[in-house]
Amino acid sequence: MKAKDLKNSILQMAVQGKLVPQDPNDEPASVLLERIRAERAQLIKEKKIKKPKGGESVIYRASDGSHYEKRGNGEPVCIDDEIPFEIPESWVWCRLGQVMDLLSGFAFKSSAFKTHGQFRLLRGINLDVGTVRWDETVFLDVLPDGAEQFRLQPGDLLLGLDRPWIKNGLRTAVITNADNTFLVQRVLRIRGINDCSVRYANAVLNSTLFSSHVHNDMTGISVPHISPGQVSSTLFPLPPINEQNRIADKLAMVMRMVPSFGVLEDARVTIDSELPSRLRKSVLQMAVQGKLVPQNPDDEPACALLERIRAERRKLVAAGRAKAPKGGESIIYRRSDGGYYEKRGKGEPVCIDDEIPFEIPESWEWSRLGSLAYFSGGGTPDKGNPRFWNGDIPWASMKDVHGDYLESTLDSITEEGLASKPSISICKPGQIIVSTRLVPGKTIISRIECAINQDLKVVQTPLPAPYLRLWFESHLDEFKRLGMGTTVPGIKLRDLENALIPVPPVQEQYRIADRFGSLSLSATNL
Repeated sequence: MKAKDLKNSILQMAVQGKLVPQDPNDEPASVLLERIRAERAQLIKEKKIKKPKGGESVIYRASDGSHYEKRGNGEPVCIDDEIPFEIPESWVWCRLGQVMDLLSGFAFKSSAFKTHGQFRLLRGINLDVGTVRWDETVFLDVLPDGAEQFRLQPGDLLLGLDRPWIKNGLRTAVITNADNTFLVQRVLRIRGINDCSVRYANAVLNSTLFSSHVHNDMTGISVPHISPGQVSSTLFPLPPINEQNRIADKLAMVMRMVPSFGVLEDARVTIDSELPSRLRKSVLQMAVQGKLVPQNPDDEPACALLERIRAERRKLVAAGRAKAPKGGESIIYRRSDGGYYEKRGKGEPVCIDDEIPFEIPESWEWSRLGSLAYFSGGGTPDKGNPRFWNGDIPWASMKDVHGDYLESTLDSITEEGLASKPSISICKPGQIIVSTRLVPGKTIISRIECAINQDLKVVQTPLPAPYLRLWFESHLDEFKRLGMGTTVPGIKLRDLENALIPVPPVQEQYRIADRFGSLSLSATNL
């Protein structure tokens, strides 16, 4: 992972409530938001601020589990397609403009600019990624009428609205030295309402939550830019105030380490370049195409294995221990005309030649992964409840999915925590865990019994885990492609179940895995 990717991942954890634990003693964000609404209503009544167009936004979760937004006297509108991820129970969704005071800069006349003077001006050119640069500062001798409200204060968050943010990163900074400094147009000043943290708001703005909101809605032709309205309408995951500050403090500490990580990562990439990744991919392709080890005519053909699996699944369905596949069981076969066909239930066979990626040996078979495996998901107990955590049950998340085998986990839960989330599955030793988010399709073989979180699934299958994991690795680029286009990369269960997998005889699966392991070890010792 590159330093930039690590930074983005940390920011994503921060705005999802995964960077610091929740404290059950914190005042819920819903109470904070209600206080802010009351304060805004009073300011509107006193005509100190304008009433929002369309009315004040109220986002809530209905009993059907969906998120709705109501504005003024209008009807509630379902906004599930806008909600990018789940947040802790003590958090709420709102719009950024509800909890932050936004002010765009003043249009000072450039003809009045001086190289020295009493009043300093902050322009977009003075903003860089994470810092304010004063090397091209301009001044004024006299303030024009109406400029006083644009005076900056220490602690103000500034956002550059013009194009350079796309290439180099978002130009945001919290100003510390604001003596006689005034805000110029094309820069947005952001202040927290009711003690809301601008440092936490800065994390939201620099996360993919904001960039995905703005990127497809750029305005302007010659100089695309962000509008204050886009910033104001951004969905904002609001934590309790105390947690906002804990997140900001944690980010400040962790982000100082990212550059050092980048240096180490660059060194690792240099070493890895001695054995190009495409060589590993080539060996993986040989493995799943039947070209890594010779076939043995004495092996039981894969068709017999698949028939046993189907028979077992029929028994489970008949006993009510498994659901029948939608549309019927998939059976893939090759006709005398050389074409591949798939039959589901009582439906007519359909030619799937356009899906078959390569030829396989005669003793092998093609199958849908969903015909060979069941997938069970996970969940996360309430992080704000200390009774649920630091118990005796290992609890795996994406930060544990690295290397070939899972030997331990960074987190653990209690029996009470496990019982609090019926969705949490238990992975048995020897089973594969596959990621469905962040790095879709990434796998690890567990050597321990553990619970899993909602970003992972346990693969329950009679296939040998070492071969199945090789296939997952060979298919990783395809799963990543399927996961593109969302705020947080992810694949759906149907994508896993629908994936085509080449199935060798069982004994050949073991030989393939052993051969690949010995080649990998040899490459490591070069």
